Amino acid sequence: MLWSTSQFKGVDILLTSPWPKYVGNFGNSSGEVDTKKCGSALISSLATGLKPRYHFAALEKTYYERLPYRNHIILQENAQHATRFIALANVGNPEKKKYLYAFSIVPMKLMNVAELVKQPPDVTENPYRKSVKEASLGKQIPAPEEDSACQFFFDLNEKQGRKRSSTGRDSKPSPHPKQPRKLPQPPGPCWFCLASPEVEKHLVVNIGTHCYLALAKGGLSDDHVLILPIGHYQSVVELSAEVVEEVEQYKATLRRFFKSQGKRCVLFERNYKSHHLQLQVIPVPLSRCATDDIKDAFITQAQEQQIELLEIPEHSDIKQIAQPGAAYFYVELDTGEKLFHRIKKNFPLQFGREVLASEAILNIPDKSDWRQCQISKEEEETLARRFRKDFEPFDFTLGD
Repeated sequence: MLWSTSQFKGVDILLTSPWPKYVGNFGNSSGEVDTKKCGSALISSLATGLKPRYHFAALEKTYYERLPYRNHIILQENAQHATRFIALANVGNPEKKKYLYAFSIVPMKLMNVAELVKQPPDVTENPYRKSVKEASLGKQIPAPEEDSACQFFFDLNEKQGRKRSSTGRDSKPSPHPKQPRKLPQPPGPCWFCLASPEVEKHLVVNIGTHCYLALAKGGLSDDHVLILPIGHYQSVVELSAEVVEEVEQYKATLRRFFKSQGKRCVLFERNYKSHHLQLQVIPVPLSRCATDDIKDAFITQAQEQQIELLEIPEHSDIKQIAQPGAAYFYVELDTGEKLFHRIKKNFPLQFGREVLASEAILNIPDKSDWRQCQISKEEEETLARRFRKDFEPFDFTLGD
């Protein structure tokens, strides 16, 4: 069904022969089709404008089911339904790739809004926008213009002349596709789940596929940021593989970014009396101290407070040391060295900040408690705009 222009929300099903350009660049990859070369930008524009709930294509003769993607700018627009792109192989192909897709769908005109716009747990950003970065700043890539009759035009000249294969109606439909793995849900309101109304959205400075960056409230410095998963995860130990991969990408990018400014960054996580992973990233000017000085400061202050801070072997993973649900604190230096403490009873909540704010490192002891460092929303918005602008040359979420 196609809604009138005045209330256009999208279509239920879109069928095209060519694949859309860039559809394989986010989420899982087909491993066979390079959509930068074979995909059609016109089909991408069509999908952007029509916002289909399901988009099927078959010209590349391979099966590929992409993770669902959003049709709205998460910080700027009201929620809309997600789109699922499915490519099917040709009927009777010798590799026995999937060429039928069985599914059940309720027309959107019969669904209430809340049910329609409910986001799947594995939803990703829209692959057709020029960049997630621009989307987060409100610079949405324009969709194809709609005339009064809500018509859309596209060109198939590049791939015309192919004979359509059999529908395969006599074949048994394949089983329903696997249900996406559900992300853990917060027990109540969460200040850090990106879709949560509690999130202070003006502090968000960058959004990836699985993670996002936000300025720390009451930060130790103007560029103190947090790496946070978009879904609800309590700690690094509980992250899925794809989220870990993007966390590492953010860490490496932030190291390069701060190095260009004459700073090294220190990261720490406190998985204790917290519900959503907050990976703190604090830049330290190279002129202030060396990495060994930072390491010594953490070890010294830990000993003074009878905290057993152990050095983790290089290239070791926190998941090899801590089990899901276990309380811990760890700090990671710019060299990749990690210090780890398994929390058994009590632990000073501000320990990481206290060490970094001490005279040995940043020499701002009055900022050891974030509650004493809060500034106005207007000042926070100014700092966020500045960070976005400075970080843009390093932003890996930008499209080609």
